Amino acid sequence: MQIEAFRGDRIAAIAPAVARLRVTVFRDFPYLYDGTQEYEEQYLATYARSPSAAIFVAFDGEDAVGASTCLRMTEETENIRAPVAAAGWNPDTLCYFGESVLLSRYRGQGVGVRFFELREAHARTLGCTQSAFCAVQRPANHPARPQNYQPLNEFWRRRGYIEYPSVACKIAWKEVGQSEETPKRLVFWRKNLA
Repeated sequence: MQIEAFRGDRIAAIAPAVARLRVTVFRDFPYLYDGTQEYEEQYLATYARSPSAAIFVAFDGEDAVGASTCLRMTEETENIRAPVAAAGWNPDTLCYFGESVLLSRYRGQGVGVRFFELREAHARTLGCTQSAFCAVQRPANHPARPQNYQPLNEFWRRRGYIEYPSVACKIAWKEVGQSEETPKRLVFWRKNLA
């Protein structure tokens, strides 16, 4: 397996493959996202337009099996920026990690760790001194939670990230089995890169 970096104009070329990964991986718990290829490609256009963005894509041969995104917080959407600003975090020195998706059969092989290493290295090249991401919050007794589900909190803590339960944003999406989008609460995690 190899991981390749995509920036600038190259992002548009990989966007369809990354969109497919997002639709596939986010369909599972905890996101339960009922997304479309068209919407995902529009979402990824933000990264293609961003001078600071990078998408790291894991390949098994020629097949994209995972992807991880990042960009300077100042280039993110208002619903992501607003809670960060309200918390007093400096968006000029913060790199936002948009998502990390990996097909289930490739998990546990170090790709997730590598995605964090690559995004943190990219953040440093941008002059960012902190990185952050947000993760959806689901109750432990959620009816769609698989019995063997393992939250990623400990994985993120081992990477040096600290959870900030009071810093959260809302993002609406349509869940599997629902007819309309509903807002979900996502909590921020942050790490000092210095």
